[in-house]
Amino acid sequence: MTKQEVVLSENLQQTLSAAVRKVEHDRLFVLTDETTRRLCWPLVSEMPCMAEAQMMTIGATDENKTLESLTHVWRCLQEGGATRHSLMVNLGGGMVTDLGGFAASTFKRGIAYINVPTTLLSMVDASVGGKTGINFGGLKNEVGVFNCALTVILDAEFLHTLDYENLASGYAEMLKHGLISTEENWAELLRFDLQRVDYRALGRLVAKSVAIKERIVEEDPLEHGIRKALNLGHTVGHAFESLAMAEERTVLHGYAVAWGLVCELYLSAKRVGFPADKLRQTMAFVRDTYGTFAFTCKHYDRLYELMTHDKKNTAGQVNFTLLGDVGDIRINQTATREEIMDMLDFYRES
Repeated sequence: MTKQEVVLSENLQQTLSAAVRKVEHDRLFVLTDETTRRLCWPLVSEMPCMAEAQMMTIGATDENKTLESLTHVWRCLQEGGATRHSLMVNLGGGMVTDLGGFAASTFKRGIAYINVPTTLLSMVDASVGGKTGINFGGLKNEVGVFNCALTVILDAEFLHTLDYENLASGYAEMLKHGLISTEENWAELLRFDLQRVDYRALGRLVAKSVAIKERIVEEDPLEHGIRKALNLGHTVGHAFESLAMAEERTVLHGYAVAWGLVCELYLSAKRVGFPADKLRQTMAFVRDTYGTFAFTCKHYDRLYELMTHDKKNTAGQVNFTLLGDVGDIRINQTATREEIMDMLDFYRES
């Protein structure tokens, strides 16, 4: 998998123009969702490098990360005369970069694309690392490919367009990065005030977070080993997301990951000795920032079933990434059904 260039931009017009110029192309396409077309496209629409761009827009939110939306993008590319030498710019959050990257990777067997993430979540997670895909059959990210964007442009200007919920959603992935890196990084993230955001300080934290992910992805681009560290919180988090989707009570991805972190840190404490005090501190931050995910014991079987469909599983066993301590990563950890039920009990009762 080709290593992508990640650019921390201080001048979006200059950075985006350079990225577009770097790729020889016959046609340029830009993908947004309805929200980013309204809030973010105006920040780039007047740039000379965008003068010939053909716009494509899909519905906002993860509910539209579907085969139908993917087909719409393919059709727009086809009707717009896209060739194997065309270029696509994904301007949006994680749903846009995931789906847009998959569309670009499969149209004409692959065209070049650039990611311009506009949410905190997509900056620190979705747009970096080459994972693309869509939801399918009621399951998160069930169909997709590994294929990196040529360039990922990170510009903090877009963070000013976000409401609190979307900032918090992205911050959950940063918290995960802190947990798998160093105690200093984890503690710094717990101290940050998301109610009164210092955007300059947030930009520095974003740079650290992206560097952590880049280092892991470079070491293991296709997720055969240490890249599985990035799945911390996601086995349970994706199950919560899928349950919410089925019940038409959509939750933001980062919220589900935050709740999943609580569950999987509890399992880490039980299985591999994650310190109880650090579990309590992380739980308190998650509770204060993200609230709780409501479910009853009647949901346990469905949640367990959803976990069994996770892509990380092997030989029919539910696979987790756990921590012996902050930065002490234990990949390929399995848990019995009884242990998972105990974990769900803990989450509800705590």
